[in-house]
Amino acid sequence: MPKNAPFELGWEEWLSLPDLGLPAIKAKIDTGAKTSALHASVIEPFGPPANPQVRFLIQPDPNDPSLEVTCSAPVVDRREVTSSNGVTELRYVIETVVEMGTRRFPIQLTLSNRETMTYRMLFGRGAIQPDMVVDANESFRMPELSYDLYKGLPKKTPVKRPLRIALLTREPNNYSSRRLVEAARARGHVIETIDTARCYMQIGTLYPTVHYDGKALPRYDAVIPRIGAKITDYGMAVLRQFSNTGAFCLNGAGSIGRSRDKLLAQQLLARANIAMPVTAFAHSPKDTKDLIDLVDGTPVVLKLLTSTQGRGVVLAETRKAAESLVDAFRGLDADFLVQEFVAEAAGADVRAFVIGNKVVGAMKRQAQKGEFRSNLHRGGTASNIRLTAAERDTAREAAKVLGLNVAGVDLLQTSEGPKVLEVNSSPGLEGIEKATGKDIAALIIQHVERQVRPLSRDREALGRPSRRINVN
Repeated sequence: MPKNAPFELGWEEWLSLPDLGLPAIKAKIDTGAKTSALHASVIEPFGPPANPQVRFLIQPDPNDPSLEVTCSAPVVDRREVTSSNGVTELRYVIETVVEMGTRRFPIQLTLSNRETMTYRMLFGRGAIQPDMVVDANESFRMPELSYDLYKGLPKKTPVKRPLRIALLTREPNNYSSRRLVEAARARGHVIETIDTARCYMQIGTLYPTVHYDGKALPRYDAVIPRIGAKITDYGMAVLRQFSNTGAFCLNGAGSIGRSRDKLLAQQLLARANIAMPVTAFAHSPKDTKDLIDLVDGTPVVLKLLTSTQGRGVVLAETRKAAESLVDAFRGLDADFLVQEFVAEAAGADVRAFVIGNKVVGAMKRQAQKGEFRSNLHRGGTASNIRLTAAERDTAREAAKVLGLNVAGVDLLQTSEGPKVLEVNSSPGLEGIEKATGKDIAALIIQHVERQVRPLSRDREALGRPSRRINVN
């Protein structure tokens, strides 16, 4: 190449990242993207706050997912990056050396899961040197490498990795907490119950931590939130902090917030065309009569927006009673919904338990005589039920709209089809397990395993061995 001639690149190139132990990787040269990105899974931060490090797994060959390399590098930043499809993600940023042909220079890379992408690395315009020219019509202007270069590297037999799980709960001894602990330990994991209210946080750019009883908590692979309604706001803040440490959160803070805000949940479900009882909401006392008319008159159900387990839910059978209740709620300066009463449900509803967009069990709850609320905490009884296809689809879609991986979706069975009453982000396990006879707690832990563990675990289960390379 003549002196001072531009260093020409094609739109795709071979390169190596020697300090990460990656002798060959195919990258897309994308001048439309400012940030460079490297495929990474099982991302695990470690080291002291003054010198943060990150360990991660990469599958450099998209056509051979059994080839895996474990890498580690210093962390230089954490940065929010918006992908081409509009999704914003908080990513670790590392700095390492890249070799392209005869050139060797430092590059910053964000770590993100690119397993669905054709290229395991994106070379953004921020990494393009001043004398480099990219020809969008050419490929591989640099010397061509090969994934055969990995064959001589030492291999490590993969082992089953137990997960470290945090169970966020203020009630470690209740049925749901005990069952989740039993199920996790039965599958070889380490699980710790943590009182949400006793957590406090150090918020920093590079090394976010959660503290508890005078000590920084370790890095968890996953967090299972069982956050009570009284501590929702603080619980969501704690959960966001755990998410910032890299832990997988079974239900995210945003999805919990959407489900706990009954008005917001109703609006999101309505926008998704999910059937539910007609609901009205207002604030001005002058709207009392019209508010009741909006739901086709009495009888009506009034619900406090923060109600749980049937508390704060009242049936008004006459207009006079409804108007009195509306005025009383307003006198308390309480936000509430007015909802049509579906008489044909006859004091019964259905709880569909959704895990990972799949209905894994369902029960029919029947209110005790003289009570319209079917909650088990109110004396209702539960029995196993087989859902229709429409009921399963409605439950899955409701959980998906609110962004919940695990949800208890309460449905009314009507002549018009299923209608969603409520979506619970921390559904209890006692009623559903006893009614269905299923180990729901174990199904939850299995879902956590699928989300946290690398894809090689599934391949091993299918009899396809993994070629694991450890470069640490």
